[in-house]
Amino acid sequence: MKPFVLALLFSPFFVLGQVNLITSNLPIVVINTNGQTIMDDPRIVCDMGIIYNGVGVMNNINDPHNEYNGKISIEYRGSTSQSMFPKKPYALETQLANGDNNNVSILGLPTENDWILYSPYTDKTLMRNVLTFDIGRKMGWYTSRTRYCELVVNGDYRGVYVFMEKLKRDNDRIDIAKLDADDLAGDSLTGGYIVKVDKFTGTGSWWDYWSSNYNTIGSGSALKIQYHYPEADDLFPQQKTYIESYVDSFENALSATNFADTSVGYAKYANVNSFIDFYIINELAKDIDAYRLSTYMYKDKTSKGGKLTMGPYWDFNLAFGNADYCDGWLTSGWEVNTSCGDDNPFWFERLLEDTNYQNKLKCRWEGLRKTTLHKDSLFMFIDNLTIVLDSAQQRNFQKWNIIGTNVWPNYFIGNSYTEEIQFLKTWLSGRLSWMDLNMPGNCSEQPLFVLNETKQHKRKLLKMLDLLGREVNEPTNLQMYLYIYDNGSVERKSSLR
Repeated sequence: MKPFVLALLFSPFFVLGQVNLITSNLPIVVINTNGQTIMDDPRIVCDMGIIYNGVGVMNNINDPHNEYNGKISIEYRGSTSQSMFPKKPYALETQLANGDNNNVSILGLPTENDWILYSPYTDKTLMRNVLTFDIGRKMGWYTSRTRYCELVVNGDYRGVYVFMEKLKRDNDRIDIAKLDADDLAGDSLTGGYIVKVDKFTGTGSWWDYWSSNYNTIGSGSALKIQYHYPEADDLFPQQKTYIESYVDSFENALSATNFADTSVGYAKYANVNSFIDFYIINELAKDIDAYRLSTYMYKDKTSKGGKLTMGPYWDFNLAFGNADYCDGWLTSGWEVNTSCGDDNPFWFERLLEDTNYQNKLKCRWEGLRKTTLHKDSLFMFIDNLTIVLDSAQQRNFQKWNIIGTNVWPNYFIGNSYTEEIQFLKTWLSGRLSWMDLNMPGNCSEQPLFVLNETKQHKRKLLKMLDLLGREVNEPTNLQMYLYIYDNGSVERKSSLR
């Protein structure tokens, strides 16, 4: 009896509604498990169809499965989101009938076979992750590409989901070298690797990590770093030793008295610009999980200029004021100064002791505030998503009747979807203002921010953005634009036509 009572006390309150989905402006994903039950490992093999008739065309539940129609293997994913909330997230793999990988392009996303159906629940705007990933791409980094959809499983409407890319090594995702079993010496041993700081639930196990020689800021225990790619079971001893030693060397250099020396200090091992942007995005969102959870890093081969690089950004559903602990609701203060900051690695606070790093951080912040992080640009993106989600969010909250109720760990509880959106915008405005006043450093000039100089010679222009962060096709007279290239470099150029 006692476990049942505890479950009632600590489980989020929810009421399920019946929704009869007929048409949607969003793609419709239909999964048929053929009588099987989806669980958290092992995956089951079943059928998935996706209905998508194109931009501006409505999709009907009875339309043909024209975007995808085939086999998938599927399971639950995540940690808190899987265990606490009734709207479950899924990991899936598109497969051929014989069980082989079926590499396909879905909803315009680059060809692959590993996907995620993310289930926004405690984030009642349904957009905190999508917003963060969009900011990251506009800053010039890879983040998981996303597509909103509505999901039906075995005839049961499940709500608004985000069809998105799983984080993995791939030429169109985390673009680092493939590490093979015979890459055991020389340059081939030096990359690529993906590691992370995260919970030991979901994809990680307690034996899939190594302990740093340095404690976290306030916990008194060693930082634990997990292998992500290759997985621990696929790594050879030489490969484990290499990536552990490389991160050790970075931490040793960062803790040394000459840590700011560009030839022997932390910059020898770290992609400094990636650390700057990682700090900016996490502090902008005041993510209570920042630095200590869902923190990914990767390293490419040395011959490709590979240094320890922060990212991709991941899991911001409790950010932007959406948490009632660790001061997550306040627009003031740095994340490290909250109780959650005790579990952070020492890296980011130590970096701020370097005046040159501070100044680069300040310049980057001021540059972004004129473009990607201009309030008008951010609000325009939020407003556009609100329009796209207008009908679908109503069905979502008819299914999951949580508007006006407290879902852990909500701080603000809006009585309507509109109020949830307005809180996000008000909070974001306050956060931008506070960071403008408190960002350390001194910026005397606006530097060229190049993310990967080694690929500069073969870069390709991806997009141009105006000062409000809006994508443009052609520059006009006497305007300043942000040019974003496929190698991650970003340049500001004026147009004189």
